[in-house]
Amino acid sequence: MAFALGALAFVAALLASVMLHEGGHLLTAKRFGMKATQYFVGFGPTLWSRRRGETEYGIKAVPLGGFVKIVGYTPLEEVAPADRERAFYRQPAGRRAVVIVAGVAVNFAFAFLLLAAVAMTLGIPNPGTATTTVDAVSPCVPAGVRAGCRSGDPRSPAAAAGLKEGDRVVEFAGTPVSDWDGLRAAITRARPGQAVPVVVERGGRRVPLRVTLASAGGEPFLGMSSRVVGARYDRAGPVRAVEFAGRGVGTTVAGIGKVVVDLPSALPKLFSPDRASSPGGQVGSVVGATEVSGQIFSSHDSWRDKATLYLSLVVSVNIFLGALNVVPLLPLDGGHLAVLAYERLRAFAARRRGRPDPGTVDMTKLLPVTYLAVVALVGLGVLLILADIVNPLSLPG
Repeated sequence: MAFALGALAFVAALLASVMLHEGGHLLTAKRFGMKATQYFVGFGPTLWSRRRGETEYGIKAVPLGGFVKIVGYTPLEEVAPADRERAFYRQPAGRRAVVIVAGVAVNFAFAFLLLAAVAMTLGIPNPGTATTTVDAVSPCVPAGVRAGCRSGDPRSPAAAAGLKEGDRVVEFAGTPVSDWDGLRAAITRARPGQAVPVVVERGGRRVPLRVTLASAGGEPFLGMSSRVVGARYDRAGPVRAVEFAGRGVGTTVAGIGKVVVDLPSALPKLFSPDRASSPGGQVGSVVGATEVSGQIFSSHDSWRDKATLYLSLVVSVNIFLGALNVVPLLPLDGGHLAVLAYERLRAFAARRRGRPDPGTVDMTKLLPVTYLAVVALVGLGVLLILADIVNPLSLPG
């Protein structure tokens, strides 16, 4: 039940994010006197609609996004003579630019405000301090860094050595360790396949063990998670909340950039256990994000942890939606903005030469590139959906 609720919550958040994006286009277009005839949630057959003024608002059968119909959004559209002066392509360049970027701006603004609200209400997560005390022992050596245990995976070194929950590691490979950083450094210095002495404190006495490290993702692997102390949430005031939101948006944009750069090399691993070992492999489809939202709601975390993770997912969706639309390819907003910029540069060059404004770009010449971009985006989306079904991502830990 909790999983289904989480999945539905993500679908609702996704639709709301798309409609906020389209709402940015709608409101600015109306503000500048352009004619917008439709504003719909979903695609396909209409389930319900109501007309207010000259705009029809409604819901369609397939809840996979939404759209706003602005008359004359491209010169290829047939526009009734009565609407010609209000057509999008006949408006001043500045107004067209505002309408184009409004959707992206609304998504980023919403993400920023949501992060600030989270900081002032739920609070900013303080992760606490990791210790050398064992919080949990992995039963296996996973195939990848973030992969779960599967049938046939070898037993983890920690489990094989008899490490138990509550043990506190005090020595590793003859080196005293007092904190998690020291223990992790000692593990990193060791070689996979090497048997090393380990001393743990258990029940007030020291117990010597011997561990033979394995390899996971090319790194030495022990198979224990650290117990964290001091984890809490700190509610922020308005100034700190704004700073937190700004950093959060910046960090997410940088993360999306890393994913885009790494995605081509990660594609061959989408269906392998090593899928999540790189930033590109951790990108998912709507199906994967819905699965993750369900995992958040059905986890054993506190309500505050669940709310924070879910809202962080909503923030990421809005930033991703905004960042995707900045890409200068038609039919994305960035593509329309690039065409507009080219028109203005061409007009400027013509004025400098004493020639008339050449007018709007011949969009028919851009159709092959547009079709190619659509095929690439749809193809990538289908590939990610298949990967999320066959080889789904999971929340860490």
